[in-house]
Amino acid sequence: MKHTGSKSTITIAIVGSIIFALDLMTDDALTRCMGNESFYFKLIGKAVEDKNFTVLEEAVAAHDLDAAFEAAHSLKGVMGNLALTPIYDPVYEITELLRARTETDYAPYLQTIAEKRSELAALLS
Repeated sequence: MKHTGSKSTITIAIVGSIIFALDLMTDDALTRCMGNESFYFKLIGKAVEDKNFTVLEEAVAAHDLDAAFEAAHSLKGVMGNLALTPIYDPVYEITELLRARTETDYAPYLQTIAEKRSELAALLS
């Protein structure tokens, strides 16, 4: 099931006057973080560095669908709990394809995940 919940906009100020607005499903995520935005952003920073992104890419390249599924499933949980919808959605899709052991080209999913991860990492740097 795709992530649903209340939407609010969090604004992150980066490098002086440059302000980015991320449209995320944050109400639930902030509740999980006891309303502590700084803790939430710390967790987002850790999520962007999650080793399972690399494990997923390497497992897909090696055609190890079991390891790829485990990595994707783990990422799905992290991204869902933090309401990182732009990353969660493609991770959800690849997780379900891997769960079903679907023979497909996973490269477009990995590319979308990598792009969204990079965008978020750039905002946080």
